Amino acid sequence: MAITIGTSNLEPNLSNGSVGVKVAQLAKEQQQVEGDIALQLVQAADPAPQSAPVGNSGHNINTTA
Repeated sequence: MAITIGTSNLEPNLSNGSVGVKVAQLAKEQQQVEGDIALQLVQAADPAPQSAPVGNSGHNINTTA
């Protein structure tokens, strides 16, 4: 079995503009999906805001041992 790069079967299909449009649409959809996944990953890595401590408990550190 031989593999040839410039086959004549593909040229009529590629000369048709609708194939190029469909490929562009699929590429755009794939980029949107990957962007959504990346955004979800960044949002998941963001730590939840922590509440401020109440009172003075734990704020005083004994530096003399």
